[in-house]
Amino acid sequence: MSLHQQIQEAYEQGNGVLCLAPAWVPRNFARPGKRLRLHPDDYYPLGISRGGICERWLSSTVHADNGPDTADDEGLSYVVSGPEHKKAFLLAEAVEELKDDLIGKELYESFHTLPMFAKLFDNLGPLPHHIHLSQKYASMVGRKAKPELYFFPSQLNNHGGEFPYTFFGFNPDTKKEDILKCFQGFSMGDNKLTEFSRAYRLALDSGFDVPTGILHAPGSLCTYEPQLSSDVLVMCQSMLAGEHTVSESLLWKDVPEEKKGDFNFLVEVIDWEANTDPYFYENHVLSPKQTFCQDGLTIEDLAYRSSVLGAERISLAPGSSVKLTSSYAYGMILLQGVGTINNQPLETPTLIRYGQTTYDEYFVSMKAAKDGVIIANTLKSQPLVFLRHYYKQTT
Repeated sequence: MSLHQQIQEAYEQGNGVLCLAPAWVPRNFARPGKRLRLHPDDYYPLGISRGGICERWLSSTVHADNGPDTADDEGLSYVVSGPEHKKAFLLAEAVEELKDDLIGKELYESFHTLPMFAKLFDNLGPLPHHIHLSQKYASMVGRKAKPELYFFPSQLNNHGGEFPYTFFGFNPDTKKEDILKCFQGFSMGDNKLTEFSRAYRLALDSGFDVPTGILHAPGSLCTYEPQLSSDVLVMCQSMLAGEHTVSESLLWKDVPEEKKGDFNFLVEVIDWEANTDPYFYENHVLSPKQTFCQDGLTIEDLAYRSSVLGAERISLAPGSSVKLTSSYAYGMILLQGVGTINNQPLETPTLIRYGQTTYDEYFVSMKAAKDGVIIANTLKSQPLVFLRHYYKQTT
């Protein structure tokens, strides 16, 4: 069967809803928090040198940037189809084949791909203070900007890890020369960047809006992160608690060749006004905002501060079913419960083996979203809960 036939058949059999296989991503600068429902023996499936599985990418058509040993399909979502429920083709290939029907005319004409994806980020400890570049600076290395959203689902946080606090930005009285000295001292040990920052204790079922240009050192809660389709960053902190060091190569990771070694350039890429905002918390915290509650269905907006990223938490009461219509194509990941979507299984896994397919992740096409998908909760004891992510339409 040709690729064209495989894609068309899967699309038609799913009534426009495609089941996706887990896309696991290792990171050699992080340690697994082991809250991704992956089997305990499978967190280092590619060897210690590649790092542990700390991320699961959702509805992804973007390749992970993990250095020279990165697999050609690392980070990319596969569509699962057929009676044996095996990986059949990439979601990116489905976008190219189905075009408007899958992601909508506006997105396809503007991007020819999905411009965003989401991930589950699961690190045992904190990450270094780092920055995702704005489009101005990302363009210098041929990349896209990467604004993000954070949400901390209670279903994926049976423990808080080693440091459930996140540093954001700088104290309002911080001077640029203070940060310049931190960058200049990166290779000499602890560059003490967080002495100029503030940490906030992370609360379950809340989150943050993280635009580009913001310094942030994510804490150790397992985090749902919708973001634009990019993997561009500059690591700015040289040493973490416990003297875990950060390679200086990551300080210059996405800096133009002619700017490498230019510490003043690193200061320049920082959105200074946003980072020194004395009301940073009030202007960036996200608490789920209920937008619909009727007939057993509850929808909460998780992305109301973002102009481009959309994310919602959706809950369906035990024994309920609903026809859910939307004006956008979206990816979804199940957090809790068992049910069906357009007569396909919805199952929250307890334990996943590396390479195993599941029934907890789907991509809902534009056509199916507009027509409406039938979602049912087949349990009588607990709600069906899932997260969905999408790119906000510009018109």
